Amino acid sequence: MSTKGSNYGDIHRYEPARESTAAAVAIVLLTVIEVVFVGLFTYGLVAGWGLDAVGNMYLGTILAIIFVDLAFILLLYRKEFLPDVMIVKKRRRKWEDLYVREEDVDGTKDFDPENAVETLKRAVYPYYKR
Repeated sequence: MSTKGSNYGDIHRYEPARESTAAAVAIVLLTVIEVVFVGLFTYGLVAGWGLDAVGNMYLGTILAIIFVDLAFILLLYRKEFLPDVMIVKKRRRKWEDLYVREEDVDGTKDFDPENAVETLKRAVYPYYKR
């Protein structure tokens, strides 16, 4: 679905999520694996596995597996269950990002003796109003 308007905040494209059953089953299985590894990590902490070098590496590996598994769960959820939405955003000109006034877009003189105090104020405080 695409709308004709391109005003700020309008939805430009909206594609509903696929919501596949295979992805739902995969998320459930990955969640079960996640719970098992979190339980194993918690038990390892309570049992004191981290007090020697081998146990510490083992706990670090379990923690890495937990985060990788969580990453796959979130990846599947984003891909299969969240809609694809494109919203029109306001496009700004490059000089607006640099706090440059519109009349100074082409540049200014290096030194203007008449406005030396004004230039100093602007250099010290860039948001200074005239």
